[in-house]
Amino acid sequence: MKKTKTESCLLIASMAIAFVFGMPSISSAMHIMEGYLPLNYCIIWGVICIPFIVLGFLSIKKTLAQDRKLLLILVMMAAYAFVLSALKIPSVTGSSSHPTGTGLGAVLFGPSAMCVIGLIVLLFQAILLAHGGLTTLGANTFSMAIAGPFLSYIVYKICLKVQAPKSVAVFFAACLGDLFTYCITAIQLALAHPAEVGGFMASLTKFMAIFAITQIPLAIIEGLLAVVVMKGLESVAQPELEMLGYGRYRKEVAA
Repeated sequence: MKKTKTESCLLIASMAIAFVFGMPSISSAMHIMEGYLPLNYCIIWGVICIPFIVLGFLSIKKTLAQDRKLLLILVMMAAYAFVLSALKIPSVTGSSSHPTGTGLGAVLFGPSAMCVIGLIVLLFQAILLAHGGLTTLGANTFSMAIAGPFLSYIVYKICLKVQAPKSVAVFFAACLGDLFTYCITAIQLALAHPAEVGGFMASLTKFMAIFAITQIPLAIIEGLLAVVVMKGLESVAQPELEMLGYGRYRKEVAA
């Protein structure tokens, strides 16, 4: 019997999640782990995230009001972010790096929507995979679900404005959004744990150097993967992409 598009997507998502749960856990990752930030920093980052989360809920509500079919693609973007950000690649000094998966969703649904999606992804990872933490949820949300997606969206729009091919725009959006997330995480850690000698800048240099070796190649890989996924969506969900305004700025410029 021929599977429907929905059944196929759910099957792929289920297999991906099963793959993640079957992976061995690594003790530390680019998500800031539980208990690594002082309480006051946890509270500050959490408070900063609140207005973005509210805007995100409003954005999702507005998008889904257009057509409920868009919910399937939104769920796919959540699964995509969950899987990619749960893939922990061993780095130096016993740490690890990972892609973020939020840049592609920002391209399609805007950065505000990904604030909510990223929060949900991080919450499930903290509870189910011990990846990140509940006390550091605010800090991790700001870096991966707010800062990264907003930069991805800005980069994407700039690329379209200069009439770059959509695939190029998607690549740079996902790649640079990943790198920016890593930079923000390093800044958060340096603010909370300045070095005894050299202070904030010395600590920032240390944290950025720890992940740079693996994070830069991962960002490039994430950019390429985002292009492949988008090509697949273009072949099976073109009407939905048009409703989301994918590539709209480019069309308006061309017109």
